[in-house]
Amino acid sequence: MRFLKFSTLGLFLLLAACGGYPIDTTMSEQVVDFEFTTQDNETLSLGDLEGEWWIADFIFTNCTTVCLPMTHNMSVLQSRLEEENLDAQLVSFSVDPDYDTPEVLKEYGESYDADFSNWTFLTGYEFETIKELSIKSFKNLVAEPPEGSDQVTHGTSFFLVSPEGEVIKNYSGVDSSQLDSIVSDLKKVN
Repeated sequence: MRFLKFSTLGLFLLLAACGGYPIDTTMSEQVVDFEFTTQDNETLSLGDLEGEWWIADFIFTNCTTVCLPMTHNMSVLQSRLEEENLDAQLVSFSVDPDYDTPEVLKEYGESYDADFSNWTFLTGYEFETIKELSIKSFKNLVAEPPEGSDQVTHGTSFFLVSPEGEVIKNYSGVDSSQLDSIVSDLKKVN
């Protein structure tokens, strides 16, 4: 019986030490340091996001498939966050930085009614840089376009990142029903 009590206590302490978030988490990856160019030709770094909860995704503006529902869902999420008075940053990393200049990203964001006060579109890096960041920090596939195509292959998740820069959960970015889960989780962690 004594062994069972110590085992239960040990398990409780182990679970309490792992994360400690009031939501179910699906990931635990540290975002590597970055400093990239925004749609306003300014810079945004990981350090600028310190102390903030944020939602990240990986898109590109001339995408003809998954980016359309993803960006629409991010726009709806931004409206929901405002309605619920939830403080979180939205960060969309372009996976086609050669085409997606700050000007192109700004026009793209405006076409989705983005409020740039808390939704930032990033570019200003080499393709290999964003591929490495996406894969290493977010466990999110990014691959060069297939031969004869301009369509970059990439994952379709939204990622919840803690104020300490830890990716703690992913959600489907193409499934609008996931927005309720994101809002619910942000209410619990904010």
